[in-house]
Amino acid sequence: MTTLAEILSLPGKRDAVIADCCALLDAELGAKTGLSGVVLRAGYGALKGIRPGAIRAAVDTFLDEWVAKLEPFWAAAQERGVDPAEHLDRERAAVAEALLSVTDGRAEKAKKGLVRSTYAKLRPSAKTHVEQAIDGLAQVLVRHAR
Repeated sequence: MTTLAEILSLPGKRDAVIADCCALLDAELGAKTGLSGVVLRAGYGALKGIRPGAIRAAVDTFLDEWVAKLEPFWAAAQERGVDPAEHLDRERAAVAEALLSVTDGRAEKAKKGLVRSTYAKLRPSAKTHVEQAIDGLAQVLVRHAR
């Protein structure tokens, strides 16, 4: 049974997964509609403009913690002999909560109150956005696991 951490340790895999996750994030935000989509894209675009490479750095920073949260789901799929992408998608609510627990922990430790309060306001809608991206994330992981 191959773990996600083992996959990421293979030469070149980590960088490829990070690049694919950044592309997934771009695509997910590009597909958002309505006023919230406009606001999300504007904030994302501003961040990319002000700090080029910030998104890639953030994905790289969080990746190991996210992988640790995904491992139980990945292992369960392998134990059951089911496609990991389908399993992650089927468990999307739990997977989203697991992934967001990483950013929850970081937000709680933030020194600036503005960061904590802003995160608290965005957190309820973040779960929906993360759930919507689970299928794409699962496809990225499965592709790199092959």
